[in-house]
Formats: sequence, structure tokens, C-alpha cells
Amino acid sequence: MGSNATSYKQMKEDFVSNLTGGSITEINYVIAVGPVAFILWSILQSRQSFFKPYKPLSFLVDFLLNVVASLLALTLYADTPLLLCGLLLVPAIFVYALPPNPAASRKKPKLPPSAQGQKSSSAPSVLSTKPFLTTYRGSMLVITCLAILAVDFRLFPRRFAKVETWGTSLMDVGVGSFVFSAGIVAARPVLKERAEARTTPLFQRLLYSMRHSLPLLVLGVVRLISVKGLDYAEHVTEYGVHWNFFFTLGFLPPFVALFQSALKIIPSYAALAILLGVIYQAVLETTNLKAFILIAPRTDLFSMNREGIFSFIGYLAIFLAGQDTGMFVLPRSINPRSGTSNSAQRTTLLLTVAVWTSIWSILYFFVTDFKYGAGLDVSRRLANLPYILWIAAFNSAQLLACCAIETVFFPSFYSATDAKTEQEAYETATSRVLRSFNRNGLAIFLLANLLTGLVNMTVPTLDVGPSITMGILVGYAAVLTLVAVALDTWNISIKL
Repeated sequence: MGSNATSYKQMKEDFVSNLTGGSITEINYVIAVGPVAFILWSILQSRQSFFKPYKPLSFLVDFLLNVVASLLALTLYADTPLLLCGLLLVPAIFVYALPPNPAASRKKPKLPPSAQGQKSSSAPSVLSTKPFLTTYRGSMLVITCLAILAVDFRLFPRRFAKVETWGTSLMDVGVGSFVFSAGIVAARPVLKERAEARTTPLFQRLLYSMRHSLPLLVLGVVRLISVKGLDYAEHVTEYGVHWNFFFTLGFLPPFVALFQSALKIIPSYAALAILLGVIYQAVLETTNLKAFILIAPRTDLFSMNREGIFSFIGYLAIFLAGQDTGMFVLPRSINPRSGTSNSAQRTTLLLTVAVWTSIWSILYFFVTDFKYGAGLDVSRRLANLPYILWIAAFNSAQLLACCAIETVFFPSFYSATDAKTEQEAYETATSRVLRSFNRNGLAIFLLANLLTGLVNMTVPTLDVGPSITMGILVGYAAVLTLVAVALDTWNISIKL
């Protein structure tokens, strides 16, 4: 019995090992299903007021469009994601062609308790909660949570799973996107500080950052103990023998606090991210560090966890790139000189995101192209410079798509003159499901990890067929979504 358990564990480890990934084009096609599904959601909401009031049918359609559609793209439609996009666009065009619901503009969404207390006369805050950012972060978290369980089933293509060393895959972009999106919202306290014209001393910043780090580091230790204690299948070359993703997330805040002091010399988070990535890549290419990370024997604690320790440099650069994006995405007025009109500010924001998407994409091209550039390969295991630039370009493009959809279907958000009106417009322009995932993102991600472990310990995932696989994955997605929406309904925010 023991040998059978050992051999099955080895089979599961082999199932996610030595993979080479797929093309970036295919990854983009699969991820595009999310924004396309959200276009259909936006048309239903803006033209027919389908999700106001939010009834059980509304929830079901919301869940199907913003969760199940992405799940189908990862599984049954993995080879034909453009077909799935087409199947979503056909009803979108049909609904758009229908006469708009005249009651849509008169109905007002029910506000959560936190917003009901706001007076309509109160002025909007300097930093608005923008619908497209909620959509982007929520959809990114949904696909990340879906993939961490789906990867253990044969229905999930191996080219979507994390690559061993060199190459690109859908799950590789997921882990980087999680860090990038965390960087975006980390810009909020910095912007508030600047708006209030105050400076926080370094020691105080470090203390504040440690309050955020400690719960994540505790989660990292708990995950380590549970994985080792339960003899759970693990992929050592991903982060090392003891390191895991929670440790990477936990060590980010204090290092970001230190790097904030460097802004006095280099006044741009993007420049800091690029500089850090270039220096790290130069060290990889000119010393034996790359060989140490990839092939050195694991003889002590440091060498046992070398992937997690050194890839942290790359993830720190990704976080800084995300923070730079947050510096122009979060403020209400991106550029005072572009005019005070709402349409001017909205256009400036779209153009700025488009420009940064182009900058990151061009840098990625010249770093990776064999004919016109440096010809470097992407490596999530190393979190090298090509990986950093790929993640920054990919997420900027996702933000651009979400921003464009919001601009087309919900322009009234930018016309709000007070806090209450803006909150109502925000509720109208965001999916309840995606908003709920975004609100308690880290807690839902933790729950997804726990449920993934539970499924793997109770179900022989390598032996089940497509129909049972889809039943398990849809049930898993439904549990995560119900928990997220319930927390939002009860106005509970779990801060980790």
C-alpha cells in the first residue's frame, strides 16, 4: 500500500515536471476569453440593466460569464479559444441590437452598508475605486484560482502548466500577474501620502510593511509544514525544497519600503524595476549564478531554496513595475494639464496605459528577439529580465482592454460629482462576482489552495475522465464564488 502511494505521488510530480510550455500568442487567445465574456456582461448591464436588481438568475449568468467561460477556455475549449470568443460575441451582438431597456437608466443599484452611510454631498476622494481595475484584478484572480486545481487533471493541457526552466505558459503568467496586481494597489498609500504632502520615515514604513508581511510569512510556514507533514506531491524546482509563493509575497513589502527611499535618486518605480531587472540579468549572464540556480547540488538551506531566493529579485521588479502602473491608474486626474473634463481625463488614461503597454512590449521584443535583440529566453524559474518584461507587457495590455470596455459601456462613472453617485456608478459598472473576488482576493486565494489540497488528497485526479473533471472543477469554482459573494454581501473584508 505504501509503495503504491509513493508511486502515485511520483506520478503526480512527474505530471507537472519537465514541461516546456506553449506560445505567447495562444496564451493571449485563452486569456482573451475573459475580456470578451465581460463585453457580453457589460452589454447586458448597460443596455438591459440585467444585473439590477441582483437576483439568483443574475448571479448564475454572472458566474457563467465571468468564471465558467474562463474555465472552459482552460479545458474543453483549450485548443479552440477563438471559437469560444466567437460563441460569446454572437449573443453580445444580438443583445446590443435589441432596444435598450428604458428602465435601465432609472434603476439604482443597492449599495453595500459601507457606501450607504456616505452623504451625497460629500466630495469624491482623490483616489477613486475604478471599475476597470476591479474587473482586471477580479478576472486575474479567477483564472489563477481555476488553474491551480485544473493543472492536476489530464483535461488541462500540459502546455498551460508551469514550465521547468525555459519557456512561457499560462500558469507562468498567472503567478507574475498576481504580484503585478498587488503592486498596483500598493501605490495607493504612496499616492495618499503625496496628496497629504507628508513623508513617512523609513523605520515607520518598515514597521508598517512588517504588519502586512507577518500573516503571509505565517501562511508560508503553515503551508510548508502541511505539505511536508501530509507527504503532498510538490515540484521542488519551482521554488525550492522549503520556499513557497507565500514567502515570496511576504518578503515583498519590507523590500518595497526600502526601495521607496531610492525614489529620491531615481524618481520612477518603472525605472527602478528595469534597473533591478537589468542588473540581475547581467549577474546571471556574467557569473556562475545561473548555473548555481539551475544545476547546483542542494547541500544546505540556502542551496535547497535557491530558486525561491533568487527569483524573488525578479518578482520584486515585477511588483515595482505594477506600483508604477498604479501611480497613474489610481489617481482621479492623471494629468492636470490634459484638461479638467471627464472625457479628456479618460482619454489621457487610455493613451497612457496604451503607451506603457507599447513600451513594455518593445522592451520585451528587443530583449528576447534573436535577430534584432539580445535573444534571451523567458524563465519563470529564474524570474529573469525577459520574464519581468513579459509580465509587465501582458498586464498592461489586460488593463488597457478592461479600461477600453469600461470607457465604451460605462462612461457615466467619470461624470460623478459626489461620492454617493460615484459609488452607484461603480456598482453598476462592475460584476458582483469579480468585485467579490477582488475584495477578498488573498483570502479567496488561500481558500483555493486549501480546496486544491483537499481535492488532491481525496480524488485520484490523474485517473478521472473529462466529465467528472468538469464536474469537480465547476463545483470548486462555485464554492469559491459563493464564499466570495457571501463575504461581499455581509460586508466582510478579510485583510491578510
